[in-house]
Amino acid sequence: MDYIKLIHTIIDPFVKDPSAIIITQVPQENENDLTFDIASNSENTAHLIGKKGCVATAVREIVSIAGKLEKKRIHLKFESFDEDEK
Repeated sequence: MDYIKLIHTIIDPFVKDPSAIIITQVPQENENDLTFDIASNSENTAHLIGKKGCVATAVREIVSIAGKLEKKRIHLKFESFDEDEK
C-alpha cells in the first residue's frame, strides 16, 4: 500500500497549500513498523494538528487502521518548517 499517497489524500483538504507538505518515510529496523514525517509550514501544521490535537489524532487513527490490514504499525510525526528552510 502506498501510505504516502493515502496520507496526502487524507490531509490535503485540511491545508491551504497542499504542495507545501513534505512526507518522508523514516527507515526502521523492524519492517512491520513504519514511521512517516509530515513536514509543512507552520500555518499548515497548525491546521493538521487542530485544536488539542484532534485532527492529528483522527489522521493517525485512519492511517493506523489501513496499516493493520497489512499487519503494520504506522507512526506519524508532524513537524513545521519556516518557508526559508524549504
